[in-house]
Amino acid sequence: MACAELVELVTAYLEGALSPEERLRLERHLSACDGCTRYLEQMRTTIRLSGMLTEEAIPVEGRAELLRVFRAWKGER
Repeated sequence: MACAELVELVTAYLEGALSPEERLRLERHLSACDGCTRYLEQMRTTIRLSGMLTEEAIPVEGRAELLRVFRAWKGER
């Protein structure tokens, strides 16, 4: 498995949605790739921390910037 493929599959991996074969391939790659292991841990941390975030905790300026970026990203798709 290439690193780029792992990046594409990491969400499904974290959600437990990969087939047993794909999960095994991904875990084999992780056992040999420090960069992807760090990426997976960063994703886990991001998910955990963003799950603790409330709308009220985001400063008004930050909320406006997040909405702007999201809308621009969504418009590109």
